[in-house]
Amino acid sequence: MASSDFIGKLRRFDAYPKTLEDFRVKTFSGGALTFITGVIMILLFAAELRYFLAAEVKSELFVDTSHGKKMQINVDFSFPKLPCLFLSIDVMDVSGEQQIDVTPNLIKKRIPPSDVILEGAEEEIVKIHKNEGPSAESAAPVLDPDRCESCYGAETPGLTCCNTCNDVREAYRRKGWAFVDPQTIDQCKRDGWSDQLKAQQNEGCRVHGYLEVNKVAGNFHFAPGKSFQQHHVHVHDLQAFGTSKFNLSHSIDRLSFGTEYPGLVNPLDGQKVVLQELGTIMFQYFVKVVPTSYHRLSGEVLSTNQFSVTKHRKTVGAGGDSGLPGVFIMYDMSPMMVQLTESRKSYITFITSICAIIGGVYTVSSLLDSLIYNASRALQKKIDLGKTT
Repeated sequence: MASSDFIGKLRRFDAYPKTLEDFRVKTFSGGALTFITGVIMILLFAAELRYFLAAEVKSELFVDTSHGKKMQINVDFSFPKLPCLFLSIDVMDVSGEQQIDVTPNLIKKRIPPSDVILEGAEEEIVKIHKNEGPSAESAAPVLDPDRCESCYGAETPGLTCCNTCNDVREAYRRKGWAFVDPQTIDQCKRDGWSDQLKAQQNEGCRVHGYLEVNKVAGNFHFAPGKSFQQHHVHVHDLQAFGTSKFNLSHSIDRLSFGTEYPGLVNPLDGQKVVLQELGTIMFQYFVKVVPTSYHRLSGEVLSTNQFSVTKHRKTVGAGGDSGLPGVFIMYDMSPMMVQLTESRKSYITFITSICAIIGGVYTVSSLLDSLIYNASRALQKKIDLGKTT
């Protein structure tokens, strides 16, 4: 008896009173609205589920306390009007370290005038630290592999024999001498250096790979001519090419500082500069590198960088500013570090959102159904009243 009274009293709190089936009216508009409501609920549930499964990235700012680390710079530059024989890549930084005519980890690839990468030519596709000049494949006499040819007065303790044209060029570079006339050098005549220079005159060059640099301010540049130091001044020897004007049209397919992470945007990727004529133009890209730490949900931490850039160009040489024609990337390090951390919404938040979607859509659809039903009944009453009169 007591339990029946309790159940009876509890029944009074029922917020969901039911009507008898015989008193329920089902309409076409109600059925259509129910179908539309179900579709909307499914779409909103799918969107909420996708948002719940996607990682949310939170950013924080700290002072960068890392010191003495190296930084990897990934490059992929194309120069459609500048041959690989002309091109030199150098790196310098404020600590005084210099990498002259960078050799490891970069690949030069010849591009014919049609802008299509040459197929099957691996001096054409060649590591830069290999001979970047022409390879002698002619009917030249067999030479003694143990020979030691002259460097024409440019011998150094590290290079006493110059058996190829590139050896002579390297010896001259170390001495800080200009490589004026290759036709006067026996090794260059034998290697066909001038002929190869003419053969590649209208070609281009693609340089891709990576550079290892100190994590301090510095620059790296792509410029014509063999580079060397002369009286503590960085110099590029252009005399062997017979001109000081070049078409420095270029495209940047990739430039990044470190490992890439999800959502990273490199502002210079896809950058293209097209020139219609020869000139002595210096392109400068001033890059501000921001150290970045990316923390994945799995616990993996990526130490990398992002950057912003400002561009500038100027004419150098006679009648212009001082400088060297080429493409210069001047980078500087930010003292601040950005920490990006992946996170996910909690299950409680997800369940709350789903309940809100279901309840909200159901409530709105109920109001619409009631409005449509009452409006249709009122209209029908007016029609019936008109018929009786």
